[in-house]
Amino acid sequence: MKIRKWDTVEIIAGKTQDKGVKAEVLKVFPAESKILVKGVNVVTRHMRKMGTQPGQIVKMEKPIDASNAMLICPITQKKTRVGYVSIEEKGNTKKYRFSKVAAKEGKKAAKDCIIK
Repeated sequence: MKIRKWDTVEIIAGKTQDKGVKAEVLKVFPAESKILVKGVNVVTRHMRKMGTQPGQIVKMEKPIDASNAMLICPITQKKTRVGYVSIEEKGNTKKYRFSKVAAKEGKKAAKDCIIK
């Protein structure tokens, strides 16, 4: 999955009030290909009273499909697609994500546009 926890994403599809919202990813569910985004897909849940706790109405975020969100590049602050590049360090090969928009606009190598 190309989106990770703490990434900033922009919602590109889904509910009308959520489209265009830029927010932070709170949790990732790779098995279901879903992400939980702060302040997006908020639903109201009516909770029944349980013991001494009174009944209440709770607003909570629900996961959305990862394909409905696009990563915001930390370098250019634009929506971007993600690529992968392998870099060898001290005999070990590591795989890093890079921003395709930053690489194309700045005409830089992929290793110069790595997303942390």
